[in-house]
Amino acid sequence: MKTLLFSLSLITLAATAFAADKKIVFIAGKVSHGPGDHEHRAGCLLLQSCLQNTPGVTSVVYSNGWPDKPDAFDGADTVVIYADGGGGHPLLQQDRLKTFSELMNKGVGLVCIHYGVEPTIEKGQKEFLDWIGGAFEINWSVNPHWTADFKSLPTHPITQGVKPFKILDEWYFHMRFRDGMKGVTAILSAVPDSSTTNRNDGAHSGNPAMREAVKRGEPQIVAWAAERANGGRGFGFTGAHFHRNWANDDFRKTVLNAILWTAKVEVPKDGVASTVTPEQLKQNLDAKAERKR
Repeated sequence: MKTLLFSLSLITLAATAFAADKKIVFIAGKVSHGPGDHEHRAGCLLLQSCLQNTPGVTSVVYSNGWPDKPDAFDGADTVVIYADGGGGHPLLQQDRLKTFSELMNKGVGLVCIHYGVEPTIEKGQKEFLDWIGGAFEINWSVNPHWTADFKSLPTHPITQGVKPFKILDEWYFHMRFRDGMKGVTAILSAVPDSSTTNRNDGAHSGNPAMREAVKRGEPQIVAWAAERANGGRGFGFTGAHFHRNWANDDFRKTVLNAILWTAKVEVPKDGVASTVTPEQLKQNLDAKAERKR
């Protein structure tokens, strides 16, 4: 009898461990911008290292824009895309949008970071609004560099352990969201200063609607969480233009918590604990030539 009970206990433990295993797939975009900016590969590898001690979580990073293995997404619980967007977005190439829909229909999570939140109006925007709840829309959204002051945070698993913080980044704002913000929760919001309206009108730089919003002092959502009807979860994060910002504990914890949340992993009460040293920030950087100013 004791032997039987012991065997059943082992089976129960094994089943519990198996059920807890969650797979995170990181897609790091191709080399882009100048040194220290849009460090997709280094950023993904850094986030992966910060999650390596999280029980029941495994992860893999695919570089250069897309996995070269046909089974790369097998068993994935969430996918993190940190890459350039617009017409060059990894999901908009070839027939990937269609095949990726199959993952999303299964309830797999999706996290899009920085330029990765921008599809095109003609291709991808409809899907992005469904999958992550929002998207950058040209001639509506803008991408200025400004210091966002996140003075308060909502109660949400993604904000657990995150304290109010202030940081300079290329925070996109005036984003396009689902009608009525259905199923969408603002995670990081701040009021842009007047410097964000100094550029001329353009597809990414400015437009009358955003200028009026800034003039009225409207808080702008720069990071958000979304839930889908099929149970899938999404997260959009417009910061992380500057690789150095991953050194900020609250900035980094927000994204780490979101990755777990989209994978349906219980976020620790105080959020994902991690440290990043100056030496770690220098690791895995892309070989880039200095950009001419």
